[in-house]
Amino acid sequence: MLLGVDIGGTKIATGLVNRSAEVFSVRSFPTLANEGYSVSIEQVWRAIKQSLAPEVEAIGICAPGPLNPKTGIVLNPPNLPGWRNVPLEKMAREKFGLPVRLENDCNAAGLAEARFGAAKGCNSVFYAAIGTGIGSGIILDGKIYHGKNGAAAEGGHVSIDYRSETICRCGSRGCIEALASGHVLERIGAYDLNEISMQLGAWLGSVVSLLDPDIIVIGGGVAQIGEPLFEKLRAIVPTRTVNPHARELPIVPAKFGAEAGIVGAAAVVMTA
Repeated sequence: MLLGVDIGGTKIATGLVNRSAEVFSVRSFPTLANEGYSVSIEQVWRAIKQSLAPEVEAIGICAPGPLNPKTGIVLNPPNLPGWRNVPLEKMAREKFGLPVRLENDCNAAGLAEARFGAAKGCNSVFYAAIGTGIGSGIILDGKIYHGKNGAAAEGGHVSIDYRSETICRCGSRGCIEALASGHVLERIGAYDLNEISMQLGAWLGSVVSLLDPDIIVIGGGVAQIGEPLFEKLRAIVPTRTVNPHARELPIVPAKFGAEAGIVGAAAVVMTA
């Protein structure tokens, strides 16, 4: 049995996960991120301590980036104030005496979908979490693609309009996160879903041209719009890529919802 820990800016979710990705004993703890690092890190330790069971062999932790999964260090995530260069993997290993793996939350969720979810059996997977922001994960040959510095797959910060008047939180113009994420949909209203679909379609078309994945899996709150969104994306994406096989590409909703991070964190440990 593994313990999956999903650290977010608002809450920390934990659950026991077996090697068939079945989840048990899900719990939630407030992160208290706005109270600073010393308080929120203690909340992480509290969550882990209260969720451990004698049968737990290892702990998987996923957290928002930027972080470096190769070194196990959380660098400076915007929604975890004060978390600067935190060696979380090492700290947890020493504190609980168990093997620990740290991973970016979207990478972990993508791995969960590739191993146990909507993309099971696929070698190359592009996973997108479209919620308040837009995150992504790339799975190649069944493994997370991290890049040289562990910073790959920040798909939400790919610009689709460098002349846009919309400036992203990252400082760049026209990032897909700034143009088509959940907070944008809330602001402009669902009546403009066509525009959101066109922007997401242009973005995903570029992804297809670049990666030629077996499948695209979409999770997050915006994906809850359901089939109307997916129908539009399946129609638009082939028109926005040079890839001649794009019409055959499955674009599907994620299997895992609220428990994606828990299962993903555990999946990272399974592949260690």
